[in-house]
Amino acid sequence: QVQLVESGGGLVQPGGSLRLSCTGSGLTFDGYAMAWFRQAPGKEREGVSCISKSGTTPYYANSVKGRITISRDNAKNTIFLQMNSLKPEDTAMYYCATGYPRYWDFSQGYSYWGQGTQVTVSS
Repeated sequence: QVQLVESGGGLVQPGGSLRLSCTGSGLTFDGYAMAWFRQAPGKEREGVSCISKSGTTPYYANSVKGRITISRDNAKNTIFLQMNSLKPEDTAMYYCATGYPRYWDFSQGYSYWGQGTQVTVSS
């Protein structure tokens, strides 16, 4: 049974930083690209970032480029999302996902999802 568990969310002031983590089990972790999505209340789920199986190729949404860095540690079955210069519009539930999507930001292409971790950016 595949499980993805996110952690690291919280309340942070605008301009602050957070580091999210997602640990996977029940899968051959280095056989999958891994992604982060987010969903704010009343909005559709959107792709934030994705990283290739080996960790050599990252993908980012235009809205977060330059502020967010994705990475992975396959030895620990974990991916990370370092978020800097956070803005109120980054407030959302952040989800970790994996599967075999045709396009990295196409949520329907992901088979496995975590329960999410809440990020709130507010003063």
